[in-house]
Amino acid sequence: MKPLLIAGAGGLARETAAVVAAVNRVRPTWDLLGFLDDEPALHGTSRGGVPIVGPLAHAQEATAGVVVCIGNPNDPGVRKRVVARLGLPAERYATLVHPSAEVGSGCLIGPGTVLLAHTVLTADVTVGAHVAVMPHVVLTHDDVVEDFVTIAAGVRLGGNVRIGPAAYLGSGALVRQGVRIGEGALIGMGSVVLHDVPPGEVWVGNPARRLRSTVTKETQPHGSTAR
Repeated sequence: MKPLLIAGAGGLARETAAVVAAVNRVRPTWDLLGFLDDEPALHGTSRGGVPIVGPLAHAQEATAGVVVCIGNPNDPGVRKRVVARLGLPAERYATLVHPSAEVGSGCLIGPGTVLLAHTVLTADVTVGAHVAVMPHVVLTHDDVVEDFVTIAAGVRLGGNVRIGPAAYLGSGALVRQGVRIGEGALIGMGSVVLHDVPPGEVWVGNPARRLRSTVTKETQPHGSTAR
């Protein structure tokens, strides 16, 4: 079994630990060593039976595989900044796919990406690095999801959609075929996206319309940043 560390100890991190457990029930693959978090008060405690073993910097010192499970809909770029801070080579990052996920012919999944339960990639879908895909998401033919994107539960993409880096799609959002969603954009829960969304904008509603610009936080994130 391959040793693994999960960077983060919030909701996404615990959901990813559940993916690891599900994978291991099918075929023992990962030895989950623990979560990493920058909050010293959490060190030596546990979440869901998994210990919090140290700060994020511990990933640089260890030889285990790593997956960064930090996200925040109010700060879509947080995972990108954490990965840049760690500075690890791509081969150190694990790719985790729940056994119930369906990954069709011609699909590609990048390092550090997590697919939760009942995700469907139909055919020729490309998912980049460090992408978080929540349960019951459907990505259809020729979709491209770039690095650091978060796709919340129940999202559906039509064919040939492109999602730019570090975008965040809220639960239940629907995206029409051929639409482009720009870097760092945030799509609200339940929104129906019929037109291209420029980078760095928040769109909500049915049909989705611009609400405001996103706010980029430049502060250094903690490992416990909420999903």
